[in-house]
Amino acid sequence: MRIRYDEEADALYIKLQEAEYYESDEIQEGFILDYDADGSIIAIEILEASTRVPLADLSTVNFEINRQLMKTGSDN
Repeated sequence: MRIRYDEEADALYIKLQEAEYYESDEIQEGFILDYDADGSIIAIEILEASTRVPLADLSTVNFEINRQLMKTGSDN
């Protein structure tokens, strides 16, 4: 996953996976989803990002993963 903010374009681009771009869909004004040929979402673009996300938040990203650990046969 990569997150990039283009200050000149005022656009926030969140690339979810490395895949070849096929098409886009603007799901709401200023919110664009990019898809691969299989229809999977590969990226999210937010236009006029500074009006939607505080600029201070663009300089620091907190990434959190919540998942349950899988039990193995040796954990019994």
